[in-house]
Amino acid sequence: MKSEAKIQQEIVEWFKNNYCLNFHDPRYCIFSVPNERSNVKEQMRMIATGLLSGVSDLIVVMPKKVYFVEVKDAKGTQKPKQKDFEKQVSSLGFTYILVRSLDEFKDFIQNRFYLE
Repeated sequence: MKSEAKIQQEIVEWFKNNYCLNFHDPRYCIFSVPNERSNVKEQMRMIATGLLSGVSDLIVVMPKKVYFVEVKDAKGTQKPKQKDFEKQVSSLGFTYILVRSLDEFKDFIQNRFYLE
């Protein structure tokens, strides 16, 4: 079974290669939100400067769209703060998805072009 980190790495690499290179027009954006620290002092500093517990692993920016992507392995489940974040961004009209593989992510992204 692939780890969440490995799945996330595959997603970022695929998306960047297909949508984020200099010659892509428009050039899309994907980035991670590192929201966990093992050092308590560092965690407190990050919270004070805007760290939001529960935020999705990845944020994808496409023309007039922002997608919040949570990555889990085959057995992973959302924590309560992740569910709260999903509710918050969904109530604001944004799309939040949970994916467990690169293929799930690809299907979501590629279907955006046909749904919009």
